[in-house]
Amino acid sequence: MKKIIIPLLLLLSSCYCMEPQDKTIYIQPLGKVSPEYLQVVKNSVESFYGYKCVINPEAPLTEDLLAASKSRYEAGKILKRFKSSKNLLIVTEKDIACKKDPSPEWGVLGLGYRPGKTCVVSTFRMKGHASPALFKERLKKVSIHEIGHNLGLDHCTYDSHCLMNDARGTIKQVDKETMWLCPKCKSTIGIN
Repeated sequence: MKKIIIPLLLLLSSCYCMEPQDKTIYIQPLGKVSPEYLQVVKNSVESFYGYKCVINPEAPLTEDLLAASKSRYEAGKILKRFKSSKNLLIVTEKDIACKKDPSPEWGVLGLGYRPGKTCVVSTFRMKGHASPALFKERLKKVSIHEIGHNLGLDHCTYDSHCLMNDARGTIKQVDKETMWLCPKCKSTIGIN
């Protein structure tokens, strides 16, 4: 009996000693980013996920983060440079891209590790044919989507209105989505 109780007690006590999940997301402006945009992101993330958000000082955009064309930045390089043990959402107004066959540079709205702690969002492609209100809505949705990847969510195929749908290279999908996670995605990350 002692052989069972002692390991069980050790296991239970180790659960109480573990650090609680960090409920803070650090927002990292990369290059010049409008303070208004950063505040939109901060407010939407705090409201949607219930995490506290802290806006960090601006970090410079450097040439080593450029994609091969030198006309935009490589999202993978940004994530690698800023990889963190803390929850980090990087926001830039510059165009970003990632490698996606057959294209060496596929323009994206954002990219996030799944699961992970770091993601990047670019406002560059969100502004096209958008009123200020529509642009802000897109910024909120993409930011929440990328953080969803960090929390462990894959692209959703359960409901086309879920924020975790893949944009598939078009802003139209982002506009179609609502500020909502489907029941399947909610249950995956344990929120109501």
